[in-house]
Amino acid sequence: MPMTTEPLMSEPSLKLMASHAPLAMLVVDPLADELVAANAAACQLLMLEEGDWRASPFSHRLSASLPLWVSFTDEVLTTGQAWSDDLVVLDSVRQPRRVEVFGERLPDTPRLLLTLIDRQKAEQRRARAELGRQHRQGDVGWQRVEQVFERIERQNQLILSAAGEGIYGLDAQGRTTFVNPAAERILGWSTEDMVGHDAHLMFHHTHADGSHFPVQQCPIHASFSDGQVHHVDDEVFWHKNGEAIPVEYTSTPIFEMGRLVGAVVLFRDIRERKRAEQQLRDALEEVESLKRRLELENEYLQEEIKAEVNHRNIVGNSPAVAKLIQQIAMVAPTGANVLISGESGTGKELIARAIHAGSGRSDRPLIRVNCAAIPRDLFESEFFGHVKGAFTGAMQDRPGRFELAHGGTLFLDEVGEIPLELQSKLLRVLQDQQFERVGDNRTREVDVRVIAATNRDLKEMIDAGHFREDLYFRLNVFPIDSVPLRKRIEDVPLLARHFLHRACLKFNKPGVRIPPAQLELLTLYPWPGNIRELENVIERQVIVTQDRRLCFDDLLPPEPSVPGQVMAERDKGAEPLAETPMTEQALQQRQRDNALKALAATQGKISGAGGAAELLGIKPTTLASRLQKWGIDPRQFKRRERKKPPTNGALD
Repeated sequence: MPMTTEPLMSEPSLKLMASHAPLAMLVVDPLADELVAANAAACQLLMLEEGDWRASPFSHRLSASLPLWVSFTDEVLTTGQAWSDDLVVLDSVRQPRRVEVFGERLPDTPRLLLTLIDRQKAEQRRARAELGRQHRQGDVGWQRVEQVFERIERQNQLILSAAGEGIYGLDAQGRTTFVNPAAERILGWSTEDMVGHDAHLMFHHTHADGSHFPVQQCPIHASFSDGQVHHVDDEVFWHKNGEAIPVEYTSTPIFEMGRLVGAVVLFRDIRERKRAEQQLRDALEEVESLKRRLELENEYLQEEIKAEVNHRNIVGNSPAVAKLIQQIAMVAPTGANVLISGESGTGKELIARAIHAGSGRSDRPLIRVNCAAIPRDLFESEFFGHVKGAFTGAMQDRPGRFELAHGGTLFLDEVGEIPLELQSKLLRVLQDQQFERVGDNRTREVDVRVIAATNRDLKEMIDAGHFREDLYFRLNVFPIDSVPLRKRIEDVPLLARHFLHRACLKFNKPGVRIPPAQLELLTLYPWPGNIRELENVIERQVIVTQDRRLCFDDLLPPEPSVPGQVMAERDKGAEPLAETPMTEQALQQRQRDNALKALAATQGKISGAGGAAELLGIKPTTLASRLQKWGIDPRQFKRRERKKPPTNGALD
């Protein structure tokens, strides 16, 4: 029977078979780096749209598998066929597809026909693939390792030259076999420098910290023994000039006819990524630092709100207050340092806040530092801040009060309590507006106005060696005396009404008032605690009052405190007794006379509106008890024309 040369199937039939094959089939030109054709199964596997095959080089679909692809195509072009289960191909949405690939060189062309199946199905073909490898080994035989790498470099020159990543080959002894242009550019070594030399000793010999990197621990060399792909994302290669270059790399073993002959290493210069990461960390640290600073500023602002002190207006119309307001108006816009002296409770902080509010710094915070409340060993950290690790417990960077007050005002309350050893550093900030955080060498500049306050005699402290004279002069540019309340006693009624209004709002007790006699009593008390004591007394009485009238009979000042006597003495133009104390009997006699005057003015009415108890500012039951003790019958005051009330009766 004669032999025929006709093909068993026509070309259209072959095309029809390929297009409907259940396995994914691709035609790839490795020299042009181009996907030429794909059947329906391949389009489904890689999510390809017909006509978009040439939109990008085929190597872009290989990601980290590019070195293995170089080795695989070389084997196909050399032997005609090859199989691999290590390739990872990216589909059109950049998702990795782990596949087994069977490659075959098309006749009379450098193009390859690739058949792709998933890894599970590949297990079924393992035996057949092994037979194929044995067959190819018998037909071709072993070739020199140098020829293998020469073929890789020659046949894949287009990919090697175009790749932006560095690529170089190694034989099983770690000697460099080829280098692409990107590797030369990144490492600074030329091909002549590297080929034939130990790559590890040349540019991979040392860790980033300068410690020795033994070759036995090198993941690249591990590929020669275990035949596995090794990926490292944070290591360094060393430039020819000695610079450490951060890199990530993949070391892929190369097999020739089943024999491990070397590896291909693909690496990327990640210096830009490292710089971007460091910039991001620095930015995040700066954001965190600003966040902490804003949180601290917010704490101070919340303290100001909670204080509920009248910071915007100074209450009073006495000459002392008028002089104080004039001084504040003069110094506030200047930016000069101010030293406020005065007893405790006289409103030194109120003066400081008024100065700050009248200055050009009012849009920035006023930061208050109570120097008497800071532990001695924490003064420097509180004033100037610290860096992380500066001392035990310093878990993070922390700005000090000077940094928080930058652009604003720093109020140093009780400045006389600052330790002598810290005063020199405070003086430097006042002079140069510069300081360093605790544990830091960086000098920081600030723009801060300082207002200091003290209830101590700083001149005496200077004489005793407890306060620096130069610091005193630096603080005392504009001195202000905060006058005690006993020297501006005429402001007491105005202050009392002001504090009463605030206390009523604070404790939700509207309608509480101070009777005139009780208001007069407040002006006779010496107020050793000054304005703070007056405010506390008013608040306490607002809390305890039951009939919405305040009573201050419990105040027993050392000076005469009977309103009737004082008013009579003022009517006569006499000065009230200020220094001669009264006996208990004389004081009770004055109290009795004052009650009689109140009964006479109210025609014997004790309780109710316009009664004697209201006039005296005491409870009706208290007045009735006293009248009973004194033997006074209020009914005798009903008709003043019939019976004249006694005025100087003796006490029982």
